[in-house]
Amino acid sequence: MKRQIKIIVEKHPDGYVAYPVGVKGIVVGEGDTYEEALADVQSAIRFHVESFGDSVLEMEPPLLEAFVTETNVDV
Repeated sequence: MKRQIKIIVEKHPDGYVAYPVGVKGIVVGEGDTYEEALADVQSAIRFHVESFGDSVLEMEPPLLEAFVTETNVDV
């Protein structure tokens, strides 16, 4: 069964990190390229579902959209 999952991919000096939005638990993928990080997080999601069941993908209410933005914070 295919599910569409929103993924955040971050570019860092030493590679890429990817993680899903709206999945229960912690799932992370990484790679030297965007494509490697995306493939790694897809594999990690499959393993997470195999380990903990389909319920990790069930969000109530469902996630409709995800946004990435920037803001300034006084620290």
